Order: sequence, then structure tokens, then C-alpha cells
Amino acid sequence: STMRKRKTTDLPRSSTDLSEGKEKLRLKQEVGLISGVSLIAGTMIGSGIFMAPEWVLYHMGSPASSLLIWAACGLLAMFGALSYTELGTIIKESGGEYICILRIFGSFPAFLFAYTSVILVRPAGLAAVCLSFAEYAVAPFYPGCSSPQVVIKCTAAACILLLTIINCLNVRLATSIMNIFTAAKLLALLVIVVGGLVLLGKGQTQSFQNPFQNTTASIGAVGVAFYQGLWSYDGWNNLNYVIEELKKPEVTLPRAVMIAIPLVTCLYLLVNVSYLAAMTPSELLSSGAVAVTWGDKVLGSWAWLISLSVALSTFGSLNGTFFTGGRVCYIAAREGHMPDILSMAHVRCLTPSPALLFTSAMSLIMIISGSFTSIVNFFSFVAWLFYGMTISGLLYLKIKKPELPRSYKVPIIIPIIVLVAAVYLVLAPIIDQPQIEILYIVLFIFSGVILYFPLVRFKCHPRFLQRVTLHLQLFLEVAPTTRDGN
Repeated sequence: STMRKRKTTDLPRSSTDLSEGKEKLRLKQEVGLISGVSLIAGTMIGSGIFMAPEWVLYHMGSPASSLLIWAACGLLAMFGALSYTELGTIIKESGGEYICILRIFGSFPAFLFAYTSVILVRPAGLAAVCLSFAEYAVAPFYPGCSSPQVVIKCTAAACILLLTIINCLNVRLATSIMNIFTAAKLLALLVIVVGGLVLLGKGQTQSFQNPFQNTTASIGAVGVAFYQGLWSYDGWNNLNYVIEELKKPEVTLPRAVMIAIPLVTCLYLLVNVSYLAAMTPSELLSSGAVAVTWGDKVLGSWAWLISLSVALSTFGSLNGTFFTGGRVCYIAAREGHMPDILSMAHVRCLTPSPALLFTSAMSLIMIISGSFTSIVNFFSFVAWLFYGMTISGLLYLKIKKPELPRSYKVPIIIPIIVLVAAVYLVLAPIIDQPQIEILYIVLFIFSGVILYFPLVRFKCHPRFLQRVTLHLQLFLEVAPTTRDGN
């Protein structure tokens, strides 16, 4: 059949369990500590820190409260990543939230997550970052005016296609690109930080006089500000998507998290201080592209370096997001929740190329129809809905299954804080400013019911799909894989 039946239980399953039959292929363990740090930090540092500061300030109303939001977002990302680290040492399988929900809550909620993530959330995230990459990449060619939307969207589409080729060819090539671009973007952020410190040293502190003036008291506005800030931290959970490809995951996972996220949080706070040193709050709010405005004010004729740095930073982030996004599709197919062809790997390159190609196709559709701000808001709503479900699964295991072996334990108060924050981030915008788009998203999630029962539960598959799968397998040169035995 085109979708495989997998036996699932209420308990996490060891990754040494092999899938049915003698499958010969498996993905290589190519991700070490440096690549792990690059995968987290390199994905987190993308377009967000160059575009979100003005929106955080807009919703919070004052510089000091916006800095508090950035710090709180970093702390929340750290707590979430530490909670996911414990989950990763219990459930040593790739797939992130999907595999955790599957092993703890069962097949139906896991399918809803996979369906929403593969069709909507991951492609939307990729599309949003691609569009911001394209805006910065083409801006130097249209000085003094807005770039045409058709050029921006064509550039974003070309970026997706290039990333597809890179990630389908070789895992080591993809991780090497991540390492290089992470180093480049850290250097770019350090330039902004040093520039800001120089400005502060010269006495440009006008933005920090009465720093809490005009701070908002709206619950919904604070929630949306968190959405924009947390968008910049998205990627803190990336290593859980590729656990089977980690070298010594029980060591690499916690170390990479504890290095990458504090580093990114400190940089984000210093970069925001630098923006506020160079611009007044009103200038920052009207800038449109805050990093470019900073470059114009501080670097003068060298301001083009900022546009280049943002484009490189965003491309590196895209590579990390694409690398992990394809794995959700691949793992879901391996568990029988997606067509079989998506669970296969290329026989020579040993990459999940069908899943990557599918993710690429969905992202191209999103690029054609979407805009950056709208994509960010609904992405954050859906993401934190499932983050909350995953964290509640960890709390269940800590309370009901404390005997399960794990190499890392997080204090129970940390996942409780993350769960409370997730509930707030999901409910606050609905209560304060309900929008019809959120209803559409919820309806989309539950539309998965229409597919789950006939295709997964009762396995009603048209016979022609078997023939299509076979032809695609031959055309793409792919074969079934097995879980890696860590």
C-alpha cells in the first residue's frame, strides 16, 4: 500500500527498532557539535532580527518594554529547548514534535500535526524567510524605490530551488554551508553591535530617556509582540528533527542547545540596543528595513554591506529550516502518515530527496500567494499550539513514566513555564483581537480528519497509487530506509 501501517504504543519506542522488512538504507550521522550549534544558531539568526524589531516596538510602544520582550523570548526559547532536550534523550528518533506526539498521544493527533506542518506551517515559514531574503537581495538594484513584487517572488523561488538542489545532493554539503553562513552572520551582527557601542560611547542615548513611556497594557498586543520576537528565535527546536543524524546525540543535543541559544539571545539584545542608539523610536518605526536604515546612518557609503549581510544571513537560515523541514515529511511518511514515496532516500546521495522536493513544491505555492507579516502571525499561532501539546507530553512522561531512561533531566518547573506561555500565546490574540484567519487555520487543522480515517485508519488507497509510487521510485532513484540505531 502507499501508506505503511506502523504499530504505535503509548510509550516511546527505542530507535533501535527497525521498520518492517530488511531495508538497507539509512541516513548518515553527519551532524556533530559545531554543525549542531550552527543548525540552531544559523536557523535562528535569519531575517527576524533585521525585520522584527520595528514590529515588536510598534506593539509594545516603548524601547525598554521591547527589549524586555526580546529577553523574555530568549528565555522562553531556552526553556523550550531544554525541555525538548529531555524529550530527545527519551525518544531517540528524528521528527521533532511529530514523533513525540506520535509516541505519547498516538496516531490521530500526530497525523494532524504532520498534515498541518507538511502542508502549511513549514512551507509557510520557508516562504516568509525566502520573501525577506529576496527583498534584501534585490534592494541594491532598485535604489530609491520599492522593488517590484514579481522580481522579489521570482528571486525567492530561485532561492528555494537552489536550496532543494543543495540538500538533495549531500548532507555534508548542506551542513558545511550552514557552518560557513553562521560564521558570516555572526560577524555581521558583531559589526552592528560594535557600531552601537561606539554610538553609545559618543552619547547617543536619546532613545533611552523615559524608556518605558507609552508602554502598551493590551494583552493581545503583548501576545503579537511575542509572536514577532519569537519568530526571530524560531529554530531553537531544530536538532530534535535530526536526532538520528546526530553524532552522540545524548551529548551533542544538550551541549549545542546550551551554547547556541544564550549566544543568540545576547546578540539579539545588543543588536536592538544598537538600533535604538542609531535611531529614535519614531525613526525605527518608519524605517521599513531597520538594518538598512542603521547601515545608512552608521556606515555611510559602506551601507551596502548590511544588505549583503542580511541576504547571506537569511540564506543560511533558509538552509537550516529547509534541512529540518524536509525531515518532518520524511519521518511522517516512514510512520505511515504520508505517501510511501516521501519516506524514501536517494540510493547514492543518502538524502530524503522526495520529502525535500515535496516541501520545496509547497513552499513555492506559499511564495506565490503570501506576504511576510501575515505568514509570521499564523505560523506562530500554529507552531505554539503544537509546542504546547509536545511540552504537555513531556510533563506526562515526567509524572507518569519517571522510570524511562534519559541522559538529561530538566526541572519540572521549566516545562510548566513553557506550557503556560504556549497557552497564553495561543489564547491571548484570540481573546483580545479575534481574527477570522485564526478560524480558518483551526478549520484547516481539523480538515485532516477527512483524510485520516479513510487513508490512515482504514487504509482505503486507490490501486493506481501503487503504480505511481513505483514509477516515482524508479524515476527519483530512491529506496525505503530504516531508523538509525543510536
